[in-house]
Amino acid sequence: MLVGDVMNKNVKTIEPNATIKDAVIKMSKYRIGSLVVVSNNNVIGIITERDIISDVVAEEANLNNIKVEDIMTRDLIAITSSTTLEEAAKIMTDNKIKKLPVIDNGKLVGIITASDLIAYEEKLIEQLASLLVTSPPPGRIGG
Repeated sequence: MLVGDVMNKNVKTIEPNATIKDAVIKMSKYRIGSLVVVSNNNVIGIITERDIISDVVAEEANLNNIKVEDIMTRDLIAITSSTTLEEAAKIMTDNKIKKLPVIDNGKLVGIITASDLIAYEEKLIEQLASLLVTSPPPGRIGG
């Protein structure tokens, strides 16, 4: 299965010059944990709840005085929609990250999270479990 089959195509973005308060409001409104940072239609970074907690809240900084670009992750790790789910999971675990923007031909087309991968695996398990509880076809013994 490919990332393009599972990713969220409705990616929420923010400009680098927006304030952290703007980012918090947007994350809260959409109940999400990250925003992809875009400037002139180019993906330049990502900001996550963890960035905000560790770089702003823990430092007791004013949310109105800090810009997204001041704390965003610039060395963005991204994948394409043709990446397999297994490859995406490996990239996440190897880099200790939970969110991967999906970029095809330089354009942001989606985002996939560790939660998306877990939800997909749970669906597979449910489907396969149904095989284990169904009766065997007539004339067969066992499954």
